[in-house]
Amino acid sequence: MTRVHRSLLARLDAPRAVNLNTPFGFQENVPQMTEKLLAYFSTSLHLEMTALDLRRYDEASPEHRQDFRDAIRRANYVFAGPGSPSFALRQWLPLQLVDDLASVLAQGGVVCFSSAAALTLGRLTPPVYEIYKSGAGLEWLPGLDLMGAIGLNCVVLPHYNNAEGRDYDTSRCYIGERRWRLLEEMLPADVGVLGIDEHTAAVIDLDERTLSVRGKGHAHWRHHGTVNDLANASVVALDDLGAEARTLEALHELAPPAVAPIDQGEVVALREAQAKLADALNTIRAGARAQGLYAFADEIRDALTAAGVVVRDAAVPTT
Repeated sequence: MTRVHRSLLARLDAPRAVNLNTPFGFQENVPQMTEKLLAYFSTSLHLEMTALDLRRYDEASPEHRQDFRDAIRRANYVFAGPGSPSFALRQWLPLQLVDDLASVLAQGGVVCFSSAAALTLGRLTPPVYEIYKSGAGLEWLPGLDLMGAIGLNCVVLPHYNNAEGRDYDTSRCYIGERRWRLLEEMLPADVGVLGIDEHTAAVIDLDERTLSVRGKGHAHWRHHGTVNDLANASVVALDDLGAEARTLEALHELAPPAVAPIDQGEVVALREAQAKLADALNTIRAGARAQGLYAFADEIRDALTAAGVVVRDAAVPTT
């Protein structure tokens, strides 16, 4: 999806990009996952992205929660991706993250959510992994409903055409068409479904009030038992999907942008100081690895990764 990211970033004069680790915050490999995502944006898009860390709402202090939200509001490119949608919602709903995302949009920024994170954007969310992996019953969870904030009353369903199961239907985000139809019957009558194929993006332009389909596949609008396939490269008016007219001013009322607490000169000085600190910690870490103090070196690596510094290990010389 590099071309899609590049086209979205081209809309911004000076990208201030952040990555949210919450969807995979329950996993043991959070530092490694974060490093992989930051490395992708750095290598493929030449974009230095800041990692924002909020893994569990209950374990974060009120100050940390507010810092997390303020950092999002100061950003203009917010990315979140793989993990568990139900886990992410348990952290994001009490945080009222939808207000912060709406504020980013109101300032002309971009919210780019994929995979598990994309599932959280609608009015309702299916607990995908609980259904697919552990046999949980069919149900709907309340979603962030950022889509509702922009006027589109729907569920977002990525991985629409997944075929990993081969002889076992894993389409409709691993739920399968048969079970998905049962879930649809449980939806309120006014809620549609925006399905998005793999390696595909549904890009919503709030100024033009359009949805364009980009990438390799198609998008699909399901409502009242009918399916309208939105072909690759097509552009559809949001009004044609039943969207209510919403203005950016209305989004702005949800949450004002966070004001940077320091001026640009202080920001530059702070970044230079952070770079020197990161270099010093990397030097200490290299010495620890050379001495075989891998646990200590890993603690330094995790701290650097959480601060948004990409750490790449070279081979440790042996004697």
